[in-house]
Amino acid sequence: MRKAISILVLVLIFLSLPSKGLTYEKNDFGLGIILGSPTGISAKLWLSKSTAFDAAAAWSFSRKGRLQIHGDYLWHNFNLIKVEEGSFPFYYGLGFRFNFGDEVEAGVRFPLGLEYLFSEAPFDIFVEVVPVLKVIKKTDFEMEGAIGVRFFFR
Repeated sequence: MRKAISILVLVLIFLSLPSKGLTYEKNDFGLGIILGSPTGISAKLWLSKSTAFDAAAAWSFSRKGRLQIHGDYLWHNFNLIKVEEGSFPFYYGLGFRFNFGDEVEAGVRFPLGLEYLFSEAPFDIFVEVVPVLKVIKKTDFEMEGAIGVRFFFR
């Protein structure tokens, strides 16, 4: 077991070595965790230099401990906040959410967030607030929010 963990750590270190300054492009894929409402596994696939699709399979504590699956199409504005290293885009999007438990609930998500993309390592950190319009079981409005981190495989 120790040998497997050591190999995994070495692979992650090798993958995180700087290339020529990282930019995220079409087909770059990240996997990590999201904490808050919901809490679970987060993934992101860049579709272009400014658009991406993110998704999560997570536990929704605000929805009485139900499994939540969501996905969002995101647009990123890289010009709003300038930083010396890396990039710090504001993003917004449109998506869906399903909660599974005793009954299935569905809703439309409107994510708003900030994401820091490191210039010398294949990681991102993000924080988001997400208004949700519930449309299946009953029509209602609620808020979600989370922070997260992802590792990008190149």
